[in-house]
Amino acid sequence: MANPLLSDRVARSTKVPSSHVRAVGDRPDLANVDHESGASIPLIDLKQLEGPGRRRVVEAIGSACENDGFFMVTNHGIPEAVVEGMLSVAREFFHLPESERLKCYSDDPKKAVRLSTSFNVRTEKVSNWRDFLRLHCYPLESFVDQWPSKPPAFRQVVGTYSTEARALALRLLEAISESLGLDRGHMVKAMGRHAQHMAVNYYPPCPQPELTYGLPGHKDPNALTLLLTDGVSGLQVQRDDRWVAVNPVPNALVINIGDQLQALSNDRYRSVNHRVIVNSESERISVPTFYCPSPDTVVAPADALVDDAHPRAYRPFTYQEYYEEFWKMGLQSASCLDRFRRID
Repeated sequence: MANPLLSDRVARSTKVPSSHVRAVGDRPDLANVDHESGASIPLIDLKQLEGPGRRRVVEAIGSACENDGFFMVTNHGIPEAVVEGMLSVAREFFHLPESERLKCYSDDPKKAVRLSTSFNVRTEKVSNWRDFLRLHCYPLESFVDQWPSKPPAFRQVVGTYSTEARALALRLLEAISESLGLDRGHMVKAMGRHAQHMAVNYYPPCPQPELTYGLPGHKDPNALTLLLTDGVSGLQVQRDDRWVAVNPVPNALVINIGDQLQALSNDRYRSVNHRVIVNSESERISVPTFYCPSPDTVVAPADALVDDAHPRAYRPFTYQEYYEEFWKMGLQSASCLDRFRRID
């Protein structure tokens, strides 16, 4: 196998390979990005989520879901040592010898555990400046033995982080339910038996970041994404046809609404277009946790969210059906939801 991973092919490169160069009209236009902190996404302190200030926090989450589709959270409950451990073991993994990392390599998107590059190398015409390790995480006991065995602490550290991330996802889903005027447990129940995936993303330094993407503009197909980053900028969110940089905040996680929550909220809440840009100075590591309905779950909004002013936006569909359609479309189109929209 001849260097399938980007990080091994470009370790000493001074040019972006032609396989990763975007057409002129499809490049990041890095000069036209809003970096002002006032334009960025809301920052919500979760300290009072389980206290007397819960209603205020729930309202802030609801406002962010409705208006921004993205928000950051502090005092999220995941211990700092667990967060630092996750980032550390992720960096260790991508610094292992190539022969060790390649034990996990696969270009099959259906595999529960795989190391790969770009997004979907089987179908895409232009590659992205990213290597990634994809892990299924829930139920943990069903997958952890398939995870990489090196670094030696990998399974224990990542297992602890994924368990903490799931607990936070459930708390956020309860708050989102309440913000919609539903019973606290509605969204948790609406996702069936649940599923949880993780991507450990590695973006190497790029000699010409203006020519390529870490990931181009896309919307997440899952329900809720919890993003941990190493403090290096890269995430940008689209707002009013302009890209806005999400500047990292120490000890904060970035949360975004995925397509399934847009459907479950009957379009009250928004799944928003976002992208990842790269830089020439430093590597970047990010760890998104994708919280999902189980594959057989029928995705449909609560009756309370459907009325004359808000007719049912989508036909019912299973998450398996949606996810397969998403992978067929790839990242060429911003959203897959329109294929499931009702036409009356």
